[in-house]
Amino acid sequence: MQEIRGKIHARERAKQLRDFSGLRYGNITATDVDGLIEYHGKGYIFIEVKLNDALLPYGQKLAFERLVDDLKKPAICIIASHDVDNPNKDINVAHALVSEYRFKGNWLVPKSEYTVRALIDLFIDKVLGGNLE
Repeated sequence: MQEIRGKIHARERAKQLRDFSGLRYGNITATDVDGLIEYHGKGYIFIEVKLNDALLPYGQKLAFERLVDDLKKPAICIIASHDVDNPNKDINVAHALVSEYRFKGNWLVPKSEYTVRALIDLFIDKVLGGNLE
């Protein structure tokens, strides 16, 4: 059977919460990343999705900021918002709306409405020079 890439395959495992409390270093704890795309060795795309424009916690935002800025290859961190309040319903990340993104040392707010998919497509086309697949 051919696996559908990007789909949830182990739904029960995906529901398991991760407890990072044992990974505290001063006031620093581990954070998670909702999505990561490494695009053909050309660059990186990080994705974080929040409910109803919830703000990224300071430490998580700082971690993304430093990570994206430190990489030698082009990178972008996309912060997006969704409105799926029911935890039993899946979030279509491709259609989530971009709230802000980190690129070339700056947090930017899109001048017009972008979905995560549209901004990734733009980044691949304009920055990574890739052919969209």
